[in-house]
Amino acid sequence: MKAEIKILRRKSAFSDNYWQGIPFETTDENATVAYALNQMNRTKGLTDTEGREVELPIRWECSCLQKKCGACAMVINGRPRLACDTELREFRKKRKGNSGDQMGEIRLEPLHKFPVVADLIVDRSILFENLRIMQTWVNGSGKVAEKRSDQAYEASRCLQCGCCLEICPNFYPGGEFFGAAAFVPAARLLSTLSVEEQREVREQYEAHVYAGCGKSLACRDVCPAGIDVDHLLSSSNGIAVWRQHG
Repeated sequence: MKAEIKILRRKSAFSDNYWQGIPFETTDENATVAYALNQMNRTKGLTDTEGREVELPIRWECSCLQKKCGACAMVINGRPRLACDTELREFRKKRKGNSGDQMGEIRLEPLHKFPVVADLIVDRSILFENLRIMQTWVNGSGKVAEKRSDQAYEASRCLQCGCCLEICPNFYPGGEFFGAAAFVPAARLLSTLSVEEQREVREQYEAHVYAGCGKSLACRDVCPAGIDVDHLLSSSNGIAVWRQHG
């Protein structure tokens, strides 16, 4: 497979960004964007489509490379995705008038709603600050009621990758609405704590989730973990808001 991988690059948070197209070729039919980035960073004398030497490394984040940590989240052809879960062959296009395929352009950008550190790396610390404000931790045993065990498990699969916030029309860093990256962990907590222990979480949930969610559910369509956002949202609204004001 041959592809042109076009990357929006930036040396630092204080420098200008620029697009750089880099040709890439592999015989691995299962090659991912993460694989391509690793291979390019290992290539000495790598040149771009205009014959200029590429300044390495191309900076991006990764850890598990198995769709478990969310570190490699970026915007790929306009959609927030994980680099380790995006295969190059997805971008094949049929050639007009000829048999066979050709690879379309693959554009990589950093997530737009977070400060850029360098190249494809962004500062997602706002995610964890919002979790701190929501107080999404358990004090005590944290025993899950059997009837809510499915909800607790579903919420535990959140990767904190930020893809949901990238696509959400209601979220912006520093705003009062914290998005799915906050309400999914809160849903796990609401399924764990007793009614008495839920009070603070319910208050934060109502202020930073319920009051700001427009129910577009764009987060549902981009979640790499495939979390059932609809169910968690309706269930958490019921626990944190409706039962309290009913």
